[in-house]
Amino acid sequence: MEALLEYGYIGLFIGSFLAATVVPFSSDVLLVGMLLAGGDPIITVAVATIGNWLGGLTSYWLGWLGKTEWLERWFRVKRETIERHKAKVERWGAWLALLTWTPFVGDVFAIVLGFYKAPFWPSALWMFVGKCGRFIVWALLKIYLVA
Repeated sequence: MEALLEYGYIGLFIGSFLAATVVPFSSDVLLVGMLLAGGDPIITVAVATIGNWLGGLTSYWLGWLGKTEWLERWFRVKRETIERHKAKVERWGAWLALLTWTPFVGDVFAIVLGFYKAPFWPSALWMFVGKCGRFIVWALLKIYLVA
């Protein structure tokens, strides 16, 4: 992570992008590290948000490419389970994209939204809102607790 911080905002963008895919990475640590290194809070939040959002959209797209048969065959997921989850996604729809900011499971939400073909633009919007909100909270915590 320190290596990415050496690249400044480009490193923050790359790290935030990767963290929103299935790569186990912490964009929060990078964001706080950039802020502690003197990064401008507005630029830092914007770069982290855009990188993380584009990574989340990549996960959504990967889910979109998925097939039910693959889940059944390779992951041994029963069709009933797939249908049960589909009903939940259809019930909550794009609102689930707000949860893509959560650690560990957020990437799964993005993939699931794509897999079940949740409407793209509303999903993209709520994903952006959730991710941006998380980074704003981190920036405010840094500003008020460390400053």
